[in-house]
Amino acid sequence: MTTFPTNQDLDPAELRQAFGIFPSGVVAVAAEVDGAYVGLAASSFTSVSLDPPLVSFSVANTSKTWPDLRRSAHLGVTVLADHHGAVARQLAGPVDRRFAGIDVTVTSDGAVTLDEGLATFDTTIYRELEAGDHTIVLLELHAVRHVDHSLPLVFHRSQFGLQRLA
Repeated sequence: MTTFPTNQDLDPAELRQAFGIFPSGVVAVAAEVDGAYVGLAASSFTSVSLDPPLVSFSVANTSKTWPDLRRSAHLGVTVLADHHGAVARQLAGPVDRRFAGIDVTVTSDGAVTLDEGLATFDTTIYRELEAGDHTIVLLELHAVRHVDHSLPLVFHRSQFGLQRLA
């Protein structure tokens, strides 16, 4: 029988490695704010509830993007496809280049979705929950479009795509 040590100091690098064992899907969260597209890539997306229809993602409390993004009346969420690794990296890169060359749709309420996503959601912020060094954002769904049956982009072992141990 294996036992866990008690009062263990958790090494952040080791913890990140352990968290990375579990693959997660990747989404773009975006909106038009003050006439500009604002967005980020999130690898912590999950469905939460059917009634009311809720999804969630987590964002680092140090994010410079979230304070602007959260000001929009509506947020667009796009489930990225397995070939969108470069798009996810671009959405995590320099703010002024995040949407360069990416075709998007903007709703009248300011939600921005990527045209080539597997599924898109028009959402509003339902609740934000502080959780350590991140904030869990619960989003209420107002519209959904399921457009593609390709495989989703997966974040696994700190990389896009499923990684095998060598």
